[in-house]
Amino acid sequence: MKYKQTLKLLFLTPIVALFLVACNSDGEEIEQPEKIYYDQAQKRMASKNFFGAIESLEAIESRYPFGKYAEQAQIELIYAHFMNSETEASHAAAEKFIRLNPRHPNIDYAYFMKGLSSYTRDNSFIMRVTDTDLANRDISGAKESFSELTEFLTRYPESQYAPYAKQRNVYLRNMIARNELAAADYYMTINAYVASVRRANYVIENIPNSSENYRALKILESAYQALGYSDLHEDIIKIIALNYDESEFEQTDDSSGWSWNFLRNLRPSPSD
Repeated sequence: MKYKQTLKLLFLTPIVALFLVACNSDGEEIEQPEKIYYDQAQKRMASKNFFGAIESLEAIESRYPFGKYAEQAQIELIYAHFMNSETEASHAAAEKFIRLNPRHPNIDYAYFMKGLSSYTRDNSFIMRVTDTDLANRDISGAKESFSELTEFLTRYPESQYAPYAKQRNVYLRNMIARNELAAADYYMTINAYVASVRRANYVIENIPNSSENYRALKILESAYQALGYSDLHEDIIKIIALNYDESEFEQTDDSSGWSWNFLRNLRPSPSD
């Protein structure tokens, strides 16, 4: 009898131990295979659950750093963070990918997203609804974005993302120019004509082909006249007459046609 009880106890002990571990609320999470995490991330992104997708992709990155889906998870984190309105995290993820995978087939995408994520304030719902003039606000991020997208275009002029980068840079360039001229206009109102001239000249010399060149010339025309610089004033009038028909001149809307929706169609294809 005692022998049978001993056998019964030996048989039940591992079952009880397994049950206790399974019921332990503080027990470790059961680790999923890499492919399950990746498929889960794809499903979550398809349903626009980018927060959940980030969790799945980060699990791949931390648990399978040398696995089949590691690099793809890193580049898709750039996209997921961006679509989750975490632009700083997207920028950091792009920089990390560039540093770790400099020869990856999708390295152009990382450079593109790095530049794009530096400035997205104009994508804000409040900004669009209130029609806020972004040129009158801090645009240091816009300048960084313009610089990084220019680097991208220099490195990868034939990239499929190049047309979007060019379009974005036109918008950013004109915004930066408007920001400079907003300051020039202010200086004109307080009779600080020399400071106004500096700002207008900066736009003409350093931001060529922007939509604001005509406006910059008109500011110079007024400032030189106020300063009594008759020769310079006459030169500006001649330049305007040669290059612009003032009766037909209209300010163009350089932001038309830009849409953030293109990102959903241009992210790197998921791995098989």
